[in-house]
Parts: sequence; C-alpha cells; structure tokens
Amino acid sequence: MAGSIVRIADTRATTQRLRAFARVGAARSAGSALPIIQLVVAVVVSYAIAYYLFGHLTPVTAATVTLSSLGFVRDARPLRVLETAIGVTLGITLSEVILLTCGQGVWQLALSVGFTLFAARFFSAAPGFAIVAASQSALVAILPMAASGPFTRTVDGVIGGVIALLLTALLPRDARRDAHADARRVLRTFSRILERLVVELRRGDASDVGSVLDLARSTQPLMDQWRVSLDSAIGIARISPFLRRRLPDLERLDQMLGGVDLALRDLRVVTRRLSVVMRDGQARPELADLLNELVGAVNLLEQSLDDPVVRPLVRQSLILVAVRLSPGELFPDSGLVESSVVLELRPLVMDLLTVTGLTPDEARGALPAL
Repeated sequence: MAGSIVRIADTRATTQRLRAFARVGAARSAGSALPIIQLVVAVVVSYAIAYYLFGHLTPVTAATVTLSSLGFVRDARPLRVLETAIGVTLGITLSEVILLTCGQGVWQLALSVGFTLFAARFFSAAPGFAIVAASQSALVAILPMAASGPFTRTVDGVIGGVIALLLTALLPRDARRDAHADARRVLRTFSRILERLVVELRRGDASDVGSVLDLARSTQPLMDQWRVSLDSAIGIARISPFLRRRLPDLERLDQMLGGVDLALRDLRVVTRRLSVVMRDGQARPELADLLNELVGAVNLLEQSLDDPVVRPLVRQSLILVAVRLSPGELFPDSGLVESSVVLELRPLVMDLLTVTGLTPDEARGALPAL
C-alpha cells in the first residue's frame, strides 16, 4: 500500500515537471517567433542569391554565415552582426587560401582551424565567436572543393553577412520590448531592496541587513542585461526605417539607465553602511520612513516607463525626500551613526533626480546645505 502511494506521488510529481517544462518551452518558442522568421527569411534569401544569381551549386556558407551572424543572442546590434559576419567570413577565406596553396588533408585542417581561432580571438573577446568562425573554417577545409571555382565560399560568406545586416534593418527584431522588460526588472529589484531595508530598520534587534546586502550585490548582472538589450534596441532603431520613430523613447530610456546605474551603486553603499549600523540592535524608524518614501518614488519611476506623464510626480516625490536629507535636522540629538547614513543617501537621491530630467547641478540644488 505504501509503495503504491509513493509511486502515485512520483508519477504526479513527474507529470507536474513535464507540464512545467512544456509551459516554459512553449513560452520560449513563442517569444522567439520573430527571430525565427528573420532567420528563415535570411537563410532562404542568402541561398537564393548565391544559387540563382551567382550560380553557386552548393552555397552552404551563405546559409551558415547568415545563421551565425544573426543567431538568437540578445545583442542584435547591427555592429555585432557586422563583426560576426566579417570574422566568420575571414575564417572561411583563410581556410580557402590554405586549401588552394597547400591542398586538402589533416594538417591543412589543423592549420586552417588554428589560424582562424587566432584571428577570431584577435577580433572578438567572445569565446563563442571564435568557435563559430572555426566551425566555418573547418567546414570549408573538410568539404570538397567548390565546383564553382576558388573563393566561391568566401563570396557566399559575404552574401550571407550582407543579407544578415540588411534584414537587421528591414526585418528587425524589436528589442525595445526587451529593454523595457529589463528596465522594469531592475527597478522592481531596486524597490524590493528598499522595502526590505525598511523592514529591517523597523525590526531592530532581529534585523538581518546582511541578506539585503546580498540582494543588492546581485543587481549588477541585471544592469548589464538591461544595457545590452537597450544598446541593441538603439542600434537597430538607428538603421531601421520601421523602428526609427522609437529612437527618442529609447534615448530617454538610455538616460534613465545611466542615473539608475549610479543610484544602484549608491544603494549598495547605503546597504553596506546599514549592515554595520544595525549591529547595535536598535530600531531606526526615522530612517525606515525616509526609505519608505523612496520606495514610492521608485515605484512611480517604474510606472513612467509606460507613461512618461508620471515622471514629474517622480521628481516631486524625490524632492520631498531630498529636502529632508540634513543630518542636523533629522537627527539633532543623535551621533555620527545616523548622520553617516543620511550623508550616503544624498548622492542616491541626487542620481535618481537626474533620471527625471534634472541636471546634476539642479539635482544637487534640491538637497539642503550641510
């Protein structure tokens, strides 16, 4: 009886895992629909041009270079596509030169792959890029000589790279959605760190600011991901006639990224300071109230991603916090401990104010004199 119950439980758990896997896989496939369409069109167009226009009978590299240049990576900047296409085509060319001068064989394969890897590492720091270029070089070295003549595959590689670049502009991936999603993820994490600090400051002797510090230290990868998706969106919008109208919005988002990045660095400094300050076990409700007001401002900042009209409200909320950041007024009877936290909150609020459109001097002017 017990064995049957265990088997039933295992079966249910396996079914749930399979369903979860299917849901995640379906969502991933659906989210990749546009890149898949772009890749299919690029491969077909590259092959058709090489085969019908240039008369190349087996334009393998035209298709493979196109796939390598575009790929599924988040960084779909035209410059990255161009760099990949050039690097991969260089590997193909080196392999063809060795094939024509030294013939075909095992040591020629080693020479082709070795040269290509050195060249790829020279052009790009990404390990995957070198492997893709070397794969193309090895393919040329192993396959029989093209019937269409020398450097046929180099021409095919150029065709594939050009088509990849053209389709980046004419059939672009809208990276704006990814950039907004990444921005929202960063701001929600920012807000969550502040909320947890508020809880710990009110808790006092049972506080655990160290765990909040761990969360604060984990924010840099989120910022890096946002920067990559935003740079990609801006790069595509600059060359795509269909997405150019979104460039002003993306440039505003880029300005926000700079300020939020600095503010997150400031937040890590504040959290480190509080991890030391709260070791005395005393609750600090005044600081908790102050940070709670910042939570509301950051939440409004997230709303402004979809509704820029909210941005003046963000500025107003931050100014109401900024004018209170005077250690002497907030803690007239306290020592240096609370005052040091207030002093470290000042650059954080100032950097958030620059996100709302103020210049650094204007944001600094909103703070009370020391």
